[in-house]
Amino acid sequence: MLVLPNQKELQYSGRIDFEDPLAPVLIYACSSVKIRFTGTSVKTVIENHHAYWTNRLGYILDGEQGCFVLPDAEGKQVYTLAENLAEGEHELLLFKRMDSCHTITFFGFELDEGAKVLALPQKPSRRMEFFGDSVSCGEVSEAVAYAGKEDPEHDGEYSNSWYSYAWMTARRLGAEIHDTSQGGIALLSGTGWFAAPGYLGMEDCYDKLEYNPDLGVTKQWDFSKYTPQVVVVAIGQNDNHPEDYMAENYDGEKAVYWRKHYRMFIERLMELYPGAQIILATTILEHDASWDRAIGEVCKEIGSGRVHHFLYSKNGCGTPGHIRIPEARQMAEELTGFIETLGDGIWAEEKGE
Repeated sequence: MLVLPNQKELQYSGRIDFEDPLAPVLIYACSSVKIRFTGTSVKTVIENHHAYWTNRLGYILDGEQGCFVLPDAEGKQVYTLAENLAEGEHELLLFKRMDSCHTITFFGFELDEGAKVLALPQKPSRRMEFFGDSVSCGEVSEAVAYAGKEDPEHDGEYSNSWYSYAWMTARRLGAEIHDTSQGGIALLSGTGWFAAPGYLGMEDCYDKLEYNPDLGVTKQWDFSKYTPQVVVVAIGQNDNHPEDYMAENYDGEKAVYWRKHYRMFIERLMELYPGAQIILATTILEHDASWDRAIGEVCKEIGSGRVHHFLYSKNGCGTPGHIRIPEARQMAEELTGFIETLGDGIWAEEKGE
């Protein structure tokens, strides 16, 4: 039996394009669809839209994680996730391991004839959003043999958003997550590494649904669809490309311009989420401390009791490569600890300042 994407028992999370409710598009890392069902088998029907890397989709079935490779070519495909399951109830989370190096169109699940789709528990009332780069997406996180080292050669096989510090933090806090992050992105367009050769920055992507120009027309995001109580902004890591102007001349024109636009971006998030705690950070991936100095300066200028500057114990000096699972776990522990110091009251529904 085919379970269509609009069946009410399914549970989605993430910025997902529901323009066609029978063919929703999953775009961002950590975006997911969950189902609880009876029967002995489960398949999924999807179409992959490839931009770069070898794309993999992740799933967790009855607590066991797996993944499968997606084709570069367009076309609807059926993937068998499990057969010969024990009789009884099962729970499956299908999720995007990677950022917009690809998107997928989801057409539903295939179950045994006579199987039932069961109601899931309600989503958590706690909600988080992360605006970040590849570290927040969990890129190269599974290359655990390279902890504290440069990245190995890879084609996306080590990337897994489940092991990002972002999703680890959300799980520790019992919160739903929107991971509005993209590998290689900087704050300003024309810098960073994403969408070469023109390069798109977070300023031009944060308010989008589809946002990778290599995958079609961009679409605006409706911010009324998801209101987080805690927002983490982890931007400032890729902004030193092609020029590390913050390190080279902190009071220079380019550095001053960046700080101005970073403040504008944070103040825009404050407008969109008038009751949210906003945490400004970078990561433990190596970078010049001038970027953290700049973020701290902007935080002080904003002067709001709900905007915080957070530094990890190994901030900017923890590793020359991407953050691996154990390093992400340590980051999640530290970030969770900081958020908990803000008190349980931060998770109340937004009421404004």
